[in-house]
Formats: sequence, C-alpha cells, structure tokens
Amino acid sequence: MKKRRITSILLAAAMAASLAGCGSSSDSAAPATEAQQAGGETNAEAPAAPEGATTIEVWTEDRHDLEYVEAMIDKYNQSNEDGIFINLTVITEDYKNMLALAYNGGTAPDVVGANSLPLNTFADTGILMPLNEYIDSDETFQKVNEPYEHAYEGENTRNGNIYFVYSGMRSGVRVEYNKDLLEKHGYTEVPKDLDSYIEMAKTITEQSGGEYYGIGFTSSSPFERLLEMSAQVSGIFYYDYVNGKYDFSGYREILEKGQRFQSEEIAYPDQQGVDNMRALFAEGEFALWSNASQEASVFTNQIPITSFEWGVAEVPSLTGEIKGALQTTPAKAYGIVSTSEHKDLAWKVIQYFQSEDFLKGYLESGYCLPISTYMDKAIDKTKIGRLVDFSLLEYESVYPKPPVINLTGDDYRIVLWNAVMGYVDIDEAIEDLNTRYNEALEADIAAGTTKRLVISDYDPLHPSQGTMTYLDN
Repeated sequence: MKKRRITSILLAAAMAASLAGCGSSSDSAAPATEAQQAGGETNAEAPAAPEGATTIEVWTEDRHDLEYVEAMIDKYNQSNEDGIFINLTVITEDYKNMLALAYNGGTAPDVVGANSLPLNTFADTGILMPLNEYIDSDETFQKVNEPYEHAYEGENTRNGNIYFVYSGMRSGVRVEYNKDLLEKHGYTEVPKDLDSYIEMAKTITEQSGGEYYGIGFTSSSPFERLLEMSAQVSGIFYYDYVNGKYDFSGYREILEKGQRFQSEEIAYPDQQGVDNMRALFAEGEFALWSNASQEASVFTNQIPITSFEWGVAEVPSLTGEIKGALQTTPAKAYGIVSTSEHKDLAWKVIQYFQSEDFLKGYLESGYCLPISTYMDKAIDKTKIGRLVDFSLLEYESVYPKPPVINLTGDDYRIVLWNAVMGYVDIDEAIEDLNTRYNEALEADIAAGTTKRLVISDYDPLHPSQGTMTYLDN
C-alpha cells in the first residue's frame, strides 16, 4: 500500500499575518510545498499518477480512519474507469489555516474534508462551492446520503445552498457508568432526573469510605459534557431563536444543582485532561462519566475497561421529562474547492467516498454512526461493537448555528463552569454573558459581519425544522 502524504505544519507568525483576506488570521492554510518551507515535514512523496489519469488532490485532517480510507483509495485508483487518480494529503496541524492560505495562493486541492470548516470562512467567502446541482442530478447519492434531510443551516447549508454533505454522526453526550459500583450501592439504572442523579453520585461517594467517588469531571470543557446537555434536554439553550438574541437566564437552576457536585464534595476532586479522566474511570476511581460516542472505541481499544462491566445511559433532565433536543454532531463530509479545474471529476471522488460500498465498510468499522436512515439499515450492527449503545435517540438533533460573533472575554462554557465551581456568582455570570454576547451580536450586525437568526416557529424538540430568517438589524 502506498503511503499518503502526512503533513505537519507550524506556521510562522509572519505567514499568518498575510491571511487577513480570508476573514480571520486563525482560519487560513498552506500547500505542502509551502509547509515544507515553513518547517513542516512529509513522511513520503506523493505517489505518481498513471499516464493519462487526472490527479484529484484531496486534503483531510482526519487521521483516525486513515488505514481504511487509504485502502479504499488504493482500490479506487487501481480499478476506476473515470481516468481519476486520487492523491490524499493529511494535514495534522492548522488545517483551516493551511487550506485558506493555499486557496489564496492558487494551490488549493480539489476536494477537502469539510467536517470542521465554518461556513463564514469557507463558504461565504467563496472558497467552497455549492453542491446542489451535482446532488440533484444524482439519485443514488440522494438515496444513500439523504442530503436534504441532513442540510443543517449554518453548519453545512446557507440559504438553501449545500456546501458539503455529512455521511456520519457523533452522538450527543451519554452517561457511561460502572455497573458494578452502581449495583454495589443499590442502583440498577441511571436516574432520569438531575436531582436523583446527583443523589446517586452523592450516595456512592459517601458510602465508598473514600475508596472512590460517585462522579468525575474533566478539565476540558466540563460544562459541555453533562450539565449543558442536561439543560438542552430540559428545553434550555443559550440562544433565543424566537427573538434572535443570546439568553443564558435559563441555566440558573442547572447551575444551582451543578454546584452540589463541588460544594458537597461528591465529585472526584482533581479535574484532569480527558484521557487521564478516562483512565481513572477505567480504573474504577469514580462511577459516573459522561461523553459522546467516541467513548465506545476509547473504552474498547484505547483504554480498554476489563475489570468491570460498563453501561451507557441517557443524560438526566431537570424533571425526567425530555423537553428539548440533545445536540449531536454531524461528521465525515467533503466539499469541492471553487478553484478546482476538475470539478466534475472532484464530484466523482465525493460520489465514491459517500457511496454505499465505501460507507458500509467505514461505518461497520466503527468510525462513526450513520446519519442516513438508508445506511443505518444497510450496515450490520453486530460488527460495530459498543458503538451500538450510542445509537441516535429519537430526540437527538442538530441545532441551527447561532450567529458567529466576535466575543471579548471567556466564552459561556468557561464562565458557567466557573459558576458551578463557585468561583463566580451565578446571577453575575448570567448577567455578564447576556451583556457581552448581545453587545457583540449587535455590534457585528451593525458592522455587517453577521446576521440575526430568527426562527419564529422554533420547536426545542425539533430545532432544525423551523422557518429560519436572517435579519440585517
């Protein structure tokens, strides 16, 4: 198997300063030749295309699935009748920066992995092109990928234009729990309401005699991994879609309850990085952990749990009722760069990457969950291991992206977790966030750099199904 180029880039400050035309000095990019000049490395030269074939350059930032993807690319390169040779380059650092700089310099690839590409930087500026015409003329692609059912405003779609199509999903947050510890303390399932959940964690901590704790939190975005999601399924969100403004007032009760984890010494006292906390959970240092579907692979392969049985449950809501959607993350998408000289061939590459044959093996290898109902039925779920425990729930959805703003100061997840920890007063934290976020929103609307998103018929259980309007005031 031929080695693909894997490029690691450390951009110099002077190079970053040349990227203002792309909208952000932190959202830019560079071709492999420029990367080498900037101190980057490649582990192998690009393989040569057969005589008469057209090379389609593909860039991605994904490494976790490289073994499968490059094997499928080799298969395609050896067998396709389209006269195409796919050359894959994996960018391991500053992916967005590399891509935008390459576009500015006229050396951008044809196809790009688009999972993390923000529309304001890569679609609104013309770097990516809409795919609607290609999608509309390809019934097989529509059947397999259901692109219009998974066109998410502000994520992969803007004003009806689809810039990339997702083929997978990462689940929303789940509770991973130590079944042995729960049963030892009289619990056979995870409570559905937050008060009972906290009481269970407290009971486990108090009855353990200091041997272990009821719950653990990571130092990496801890609010996001449980309490924010408990708020979501309780119908609480930080952007008021109906009135088109930011509003953090609904988090007060969630924060008050969350403070108990710290004030009553329920939680493992040392918040470390994600992998360290995963290892501590795997060692039985605490009973409750929360994160999304990537934990299926982590606790099976990376940090395998072998000393106890672990389960997966839904995050608790305030009352036990589900009043809002749980946020999930679409994954694995590809876009075409507008400067490509081979757009039709680039589309053929995307057709292959998102074909039933390619996706079946990809999904059954456990790299992500299927996004389309077609592929969900097409795969053999007995092959995906513990990932089946993270299958999407009826109330999981993608939220329309709130307006992108130039915020000054800490973001809401940092501020709200500081309130949970007791570092700041809850009411002061909420007032600070409401003020800073809305001042930034109004300033950016006035400057013409963003628009106000309003969904007059917004439904918290189906956030992406409302009628979306963008306002200039």
